[in-house]
Amino acid sequence: MNRREFIRNSVLATTALAAGANLTAAPKSTLPVGKIGKLNITRLILGGNLLTRYHHSHGLGYVGKLVKSYNTDAKVRETIELAEASGINTLSVNVTPAVCKVLNDHRKNGGKIQWILYSTSNLDEFEQYRAGLHRMATDGTEAIYIWGVHADRYIADGKLDVIAKAVEEIKLLDLPCGLGAHGLGTVQAVEQAKLPVDFYIKTLHHHRYNAAPRNGEATKTVSEVPGYWCKDPDETIAFMKSVAKPWIAFKVMAAGAIPPKDAFPYSFNNGADFILAGMFDFDIEEDCQVTRDAHAKCQKRTRPWRA
Repeated sequence: MNRREFIRNSVLATTALAAGANLTAAPKSTLPVGKIGKLNITRLILGGNLLTRYHHSHGLGYVGKLVKSYNTDAKVRETIELAEASGINTLSVNVTPAVCKVLNDHRKNGGKIQWILYSTSNLDEFEQYRAGLHRMATDGTEAIYIWGVHADRYIADGKLDVIAKAVEEIKLLDLPCGLGAHGLGTVQAVEQAKLPVDFYIKTLHHHRYNAAPRNGEATKTVSEVPGYWCKDPDETIAFMKSVAKPWIAFKVMAAGAIPPKDAFPYSFNNGADFILAGMFDFDIEEDCQVTRDAHAKCQKRTRPWRA
């Protein structure tokens, strides 16, 4: 292999070429897509935790320092560019000031990746929350969803009206409105109330991994140790069969405990329409290929594709 071929095939070169061409070149390989409203969205969506340097460590204290040291602002920007160059056309992330700057800079440079944004601002301070929604819309987000931590908490506290108010405000912006959830009861309550959400972002992963709960340890909605974010996968799969709205599954790898080759087929075969996955730059190429393979081989699915 000569020097030119080596550079052409390296990950760094892929990213540099995408940036140098203002990200207008076609992706090197396509991913399967589905629709949420009028949006065409790749079945694999770039997750936002690592882009904001948030992490789940399974009790390993050094992981946080490692993530923050590795994912510099430049690396975050590079990761987004590489995702787009690899065929991923959508990301989802919390609107921190730092990540908003990266997203806006990316678009100014010609980036086309779509945004599904959410805010962690306190819903009890609704005017502040409303202002944040309007900033997202002004910046050009393609969709907004209500953070799952908020939805779980308010619905568990009997404050469905607060969630309904947030849904109404997002719908006024003429954008697809999603609802995040870790607990299945959150989705069930919203479905029963017939709130006009357009899609769900709900956790899904099995419990067949080393850090999973054992012998009745899954007593909370989520837990870092033992590490789980979908307390009731079988119940989730069964209930979501009856849900006609698109489902973006997240935490499918149980925060890194399940490899993509196991997690992605499990999610698609059990009803998820999309997978939202946090990825470092070095994960993207493999995860895209796993997505293609899992989607192509998805023969055991009992829930119809809803997107």
